[in-house]
Amino acid sequence: MSSSPFLSLPAAIELPDAVDSGVPSHYGSPNIEQRTLERGQAIVDLSTRAVVSITGPDRRSWVNSLASQSVDDLAPGVSTEALFLGPQGRIEHAVGIVDDGDTLWLLVDPTTVDDLVAWLERMVFMLRVDVADRSPEYARIGMVGADLDIEAAAPAGIPLIWDDPWASVLPGGWQYAAAEHPGADWRWREVLVPRESLPQLAARVRSGELRVAGSLAAEALRVAAWRPRQAMEADERSIPHELDWLRTAVHLHKGCYRGQETVAKVHNLGHPPRRLVLLHLDGSESVMPPHGATVLAPKGDDEREVGHVTTAAMHHELGPVALALIKRAVPEELDLVVLDGETRIAAAQEIIVPSGAGATAGVPRLPRLGARTRPGR
Repeated sequence: MSSSPFLSLPAAIELPDAVDSGVPSHYGSPNIEQRTLERGQAIVDLSTRAVVSITGPDRRSWVNSLASQSVDDLAPGVSTEALFLGPQGRIEHAVGIVDDGDTLWLLVDPTTVDDLVAWLERMVFMLRVDVADRSPEYARIGMVGADLDIEAAAPAGIPLIWDDPWASVLPGGWQYAAAEHPGADWRWREVLVPRESLPQLAARVRSGELRVAGSLAAEALRVAAWRPRQAMEADERSIPHELDWLRTAVHLHKGCYRGQETVAKVHNLGHPPRRLVLLHLDGSESVMPPHGATVLAPKGDDEREVGHVTTAAMHHELGPVALALIKRAVPEELDLVVLDGETRIAAAQEIIVPSGAGATAGVPRLPRLGARTRPGR
């Protein structure tokens, strides 16, 4: 794909190590861009993120048999999301989904699109479906709300618009977060546009008709909403429970799919080994820890490694914050430390996934064989 025309806009800056390299990270004022984006007055260039199409009369039932979410009755224009899990329930692919009555469209992180398409093609067998990477044809534009005049592609007559379902728990889902959820105010939307229309959109920005925000602004709002993203929060060991992704990407009562046994077992009888937290970072060092930065917890007179930062951001209201995956057993009231090289950053936990998440079946523990019990027990 050619370079994004948004990179030629005045003040556009692409950070070389950003997860969304290839598009502007910011335009000189990240905090102002965040506020503008949050108010629904700006668009974000997401044109490096991938788009996959699945056509054919068996597309919904086929994806339904493979994915964690129920999509066999997905109505045209309705948005959802799903995970494709490994045999042990670990996250391999996370996708946004919208159907236009003719095609099922998947929104995919670019780092996983080739593997996803290859795996789906291996799973076709005799079904009437066709899988294709449509990223060369379609680009994604992000925004908050639905008030901006961006014409979506509509090859089958239904506009290709994905409204992120994170604002509420979907039918069949489950929320582990016990506090009032900041995601309730999340109104993220992605519009699929023909890739050849990107220069015209950039020209509208240059003329002042549209305002823009960089990818850093979108990431900061996502972190504040506790919204996981595969490219940042998931690793080779991640299961949905650790990220509170049962809210919107898993249907606990649908038919069988790969990884379902682990999903059910951990949710009903066990506990996820790690838990996602929001860290409020001490900003006195003016350091933003990178993805993968070590998280330490005190242990006696020493410290131990308990997890890592997944996404850090400077939020326009919360200040420096980060999502992090830490061990489940870390006490929730404990203050932590993030290491960035030799720099130590104090971090306070805000609980997303509680340490007691899971075990919803409430099965009483039986005494061990041969154990003595008190009379009357």
